Amino acid sequence: MSINSLRHVAIIMDGNNRWAKQQGLSGISGHKAGVERIRDVMSACQELNVSVLTVFAFSSENWKRPGKEVEALMSLFLLYLKQEAKELRKKNVRLRVIGNRSRFSASLQKAIAAAEETTRDGDTTLVIAADYGGRWDIAEAARSLAQQVADGELDPASIDETLLHSQTQLADLPPLDLLIRTGGELRISNFLLWQCAYAELYFTEKFWPDFNAVELHKAADSFYDRQRRFGMTGEQVEKGITHA
Repeated sequence: MSINSLRHVAIIMDGNNRWAKQQGLSGISGHKAGVERIRDVMSACQELNVSVLTVFAFSSENWKRPGKEVEALMSLFLLYLKQEAKELRKKNVRLRVIGNRSRFSASLQKAIAAAEETTRDGDTTLVIAADYGGRWDIAEAARSLAQQVADGELDPASIDETLLHSQTQLADLPPLDLLIRTGGELRISNFLLWQCAYAELYFTEKFWPDFNAVELHKAADSFYDRQRRFGMTGEQVEKGITHA
């Protein structure tokens, strides 16, 4: 596999509220429009032979938002799961939700499990990060290894980057290649911190509800225009030497 092959794309879907404000609409209208955009971008990813799309739907920090907005987002998430599962299965897309599910309602947790089961045979993967944070992901991985040490199952001396990676949320999926953030902000906001170590970053002024297949192709073109060296020299990459 070429080191410049685009297999895993992640998106920070920013700008829903600002988009809605520009349209003279309520904030939740922006989030509803954003949900519709996931479907289109997932199809575009399949056209580009991207095998994994990971989207940042709700961060660990988003619980700090106004209660009514959080409630509306949870209702929208529940509705999405119930409506989209069968459509995703038809399109051969497997759904996975990552993050801390314990703070979700029982009905939402049940809907997540049902949607994952319904779509489990898909060849392409859509990952929804909900109540997720990159620091939480790393801390959970460390906690898992610590428990194995405490149980006498693991020698602390054997812990390395590979072992820690194996405990992170996306360990079984292709490495992250491209992180896109919409909405004009130039930060990654605690999203996939471990996975972003060698990902290419792409920022666009487009608000998420305006981000479509054309915009995704622009991001992909930018990715393919770059030389990914992974610590090697440009000459080594040009000679086809791959990283470990």
